[in-house]
Amino acid sequence: MRKVFQAELHQVGEELIEIAQLVTEAMEKANEAFTMADTELAQDVIAADARIDFLQRDLDERAIDILALQGPVASDLRMIVGALRMSASLERMGDLARHVAQLARMRFPEHVVPESMKDTFAEMAELDIAIARKLTGLLDNRDLKLANEINAHNARVNELHAGVFTAIASPDWAASAPTTVDVSLASRYFERFADHGVSVARKVTYLVTGEWQPA
Repeated sequence: MRKVFQAELHQVGEELIEIAQLVTEAMEKANEAFTMADTELAQDVIAADARIDFLQRDLDERAIDILALQGPVASDLRMIVGALRMSASLERMGDLARHVAQLARMRFPEHVVPESMKDTFAEMAELDIAIARKLTGLLDNRDLKLANEINAHNARVNELHAGVFTAIASPDWAASAPTTVDVSLASRYFERFADHGVSVARKVTYLVTGEWQPA
């Protein structure tokens, strides 16, 4: 019975890694669609989000079955409860990548952000993709150095996000109302993607150390 239990726990961990990999791919493609105004790629991201949603539901059902049938305690219980919360954050990251792709599709053949903001959004996207990749590694090998790197990337994303809102509040901002809304939404999507990555990293850190880090 214990071997079956451990196999089920291992499967939960593998599904978390798979979701993280799909989330990384989603943001990579969403960013390319966003940058290149590529509607076909944007549609790929939008369609692929269903797979992330399915895996999240499957993982949650598996975790709930383990809680009901196996009665885990101590570290095993932390793992199951943590997996339920991490899967929700990963699923939300997939949704945010989809939102970025939807913006690209909606504004085609135009680009979502004006030329003056392209470098800022390119850096935000690069940082988000790095966070997603490091998150996949963190879930796989529990190397807490990756958690620290994720936190550092998130801090920079927050700086860029604040800079976007400073820019659009400036008297020099001359973009149209729709563009202003798009820029605001896109910045928020990239910023929240990073925040959810940090949330998952904090939960992995807790599983490794047993100590909860305040936000």
